[in-house]
Amino acid sequence: MRSSLILLITALLVVGCGEKETPPPVASTPTQTTQPSHPLDNDYGNANLKAGNPSKATQDTASADNYLMIKPQYVLSYNKSRNIANWASWELNKLWMGNAKRQNNFQPDATLPKGWYQVTTKDYDGSGFDRGHLVNSQDRSRSVEDNSTTFLMTNILPQAPDNRQVAWEKLESYSRDLANQGKELYIVAGGTGIGGEGKNGAANSLRNNVTVPATMWKVILVLDDPTKGLAGVNANTRTIAVIMPNKQGRNHKWQDFCATVDDVQKLTGYNFFTNVAPDLRAKINAKKGC
Repeated sequence: MRSSLILLITALLVVGCGEKETPPPVASTPTQTTQPSHPLDNDYGNANLKAGNPSKATQDTASADNYLMIKPQYVLSYNKSRNIANWASWELNKLWMGNAKRQNNFQPDATLPKGWYQVTTKDYDGSGFDRGHLVNSQDRSRSVEDNSTTFLMTNILPQAPDNRQVAWEKLESYSRDLANQGKELYIVAGGTGIGGEGKNGAANSLRNNVTVPATMWKVILVLDDPTKGLAGVNANTRTIAVIMPNKQGRNHKWQDFCATVDDVQKLTGYNFFTNVAPDLRAKINAKKGC
């Protein structure tokens, strides 16, 4: 009996010492590549949106009336139903300005999604409205390429000649004066409502294609020390805001249309400078800086 038990144990040991079967490899979980996510109010790596995304525009074509268009020179929220931008946002300092000449090469914006209407200068012919820039061409005079982008029709909307050539232009020039003094500006501008007055009278649209806004508006955050960025904003930081009727009348200064950023927020439903600390933002947006 004892000898049989010894033989059985020996046999088991021999089997155990044999070559073991290699188990099949365990299927690995596919590596998931996560695309960089961008909070709606951050700058998407673009300095022109550093102060915030006023309407929380996205690059989803399903949001066709609040479609985010990011360019190196500026950022837009485009409205497919109106065929104009809701707003344009841009940074302005001395580095953006140079000796490039005005290119005057108005052209459709080929970066619009496929199938969207392409506004051309023909839509403006005989309308009595100027092709009004949101981002002024002189604000982007560092290079020919930069200047050319301001003539894309997505950056243009129907503007009353007197408004564009007088009060609006004076504020544009004043903004460049501030930048040339060494300040850094974050500017957002747009048009709201329907129906303006050009030199040929009132109109709601151009050729039933391009909406004529009733009101032009602009808000500006002025940084005295650009090296600090938004961290340098304090309760005394200046903001400038204007609300201008889009109609004729040349006897105006831009200061005649002075408002607060809060006023423009109520008009448009947008929230400006949301990347500034909330407590400071509430203070600076409530002040008139004209």
